[in-house]
Amino acid sequence: MQQTKILLDESEIPTHWYNVVADMPNPPAPPLGPDGKPIGPEALAPIFPMSLIEQEVSSERWIAIPEKVREIYQLWRPSPLYRAHRLEAALGTPAKIYYKYEGVSPAGSHKVNTSVAQAYYNAEAGIRRIATETGAGQWGCSMALAGQMFGLEVRVYMVKVSYGQKPYRRSMMQTWGAEVFASPSMETNAGRAALEADPNNPGSLGLAISEAVEDAATHADTNYALGSVLNHVLLHQTVIGLEAKKQFAKIGAYPDMVFAPCGGGSNFGGAAFPFFADKAAGKEVRLVAVEPASCPTLTRGHYAYDFGDTAKLTPMMLMYTLGHDFMPPSIHAGGLRYHGDSALVSQLYHEKLIEAIAVPQLATFEAGVTFARTEGIVPAPESNHAIAACIDEALRCKESGEAKTLFFNLSGHGHFDMAAYDSYFSGALEDFVYPEEAIRAALERLPKVG
Repeated sequence: MQQTKILLDESEIPTHWYNVVADMPNPPAPPLGPDGKPIGPEALAPIFPMSLIEQEVSSERWIAIPEKVREIYQLWRPSPLYRAHRLEAALGTPAKIYYKYEGVSPAGSHKVNTSVAQAYYNAEAGIRRIATETGAGQWGCSMALAGQMFGLEVRVYMVKVSYGQKPYRRSMMQTWGAEVFASPSMETNAGRAALEADPNNPGSLGLAISEAVEDAATHADTNYALGSVLNHVLLHQTVIGLEAKKQFAKIGAYPDMVFAPCGGGSNFGGAAFPFFADKAAGKEVRLVAVEPASCPTLTRGHYAYDFGDTAKLTPMMLMYTLGHDFMPPSIHAGGLRYHGDSALVSQLYHEKLIEAIAVPQLATFEAGVTFARTEGIVPAPESNHAIAACIDEALRCKESGEAKTLFFNLSGHGHFDMAAYDSYFSGALEDFVYPEEAIRAALERLPKVG
């Protein structure tokens, strides 16, 4: 019988997170304050605990995972690595396809890997309440769960278009005790200003971040938690790639290519960064970030300093950006609707050490349905981007006869995204390529630095 699942024992859960900064050829550019000068840790202290700020600026290769965090990880980690035999057969490809399934977590996605860590450090610092944002709802669910585990109140600002499209994610957050508001909301100055300018504003991740940051900054007992983009978030997600490397070693295999969806960068960083350590040491491996054609940050954005949110409350970061006031279309892959990207992912892409491709929406759903009909798991729309890119490569292998080993990260299940699949099956979904003139207009409003 051929092996389908490659499993690790609970004792093999990583004891340390991997920090890619240690292996980057050039140090990351510093975040800048409103005056255009580099900020120090004290600028982040009003909304983050010092332990996370230290991780944010660390260049240490390995950072120990607290025992309490590892104990909670045991509820679902190590996650399985699968060989996609049935998908390979359906495609008729000589390529070997593997995927890591993060949908086994209680919240159904990879996001819990960092929410648990962030809740732990905030609780240790004596914080009572967390304010955060969510796009598709995966992060909001994950933070609600983690808050419940460490006795923290959680308030979530959910992008309005997703708030309407994904009511069961909202219910899930409430089940775990979170308070959920559609963003833009009347709860913050940023939200009220957005609604005054456009009462029908569908929301964006950048705007939801503005609301959550404002909430945290104006309440002494409240900190902010972010589900992607920042260095410490990507750090926590490296448990994915670290486990995958152990699993590949168990079967004497190693991927030629690693694919992961990319919006703010946490999924891609978590899956790909541990393999970048090998690439930096001379190993041949291609790392591919896959983003939506309707929100093409890496592939069509500009590498520049920009704010991480719409209201310009965050520091400026050097990253690929479509402009902080970019308002993405109401695509269903809500978790990939961010105007910017991780500074680490951006720098590696700028230095041509990783790759990026953009995939149209209909192609992602076609790939997700193909995957579901062969492997049985209905993927989250975000995950479909990586699946589409992996299938395309497998079909190229079919033409060339190459037996490449392909690995993608299946970031979560799509059980709460069936309205999106319903739209796909009914023909209501459309491809949307973001117009060049709209990108140019947004980029003209980038902050002037230097």
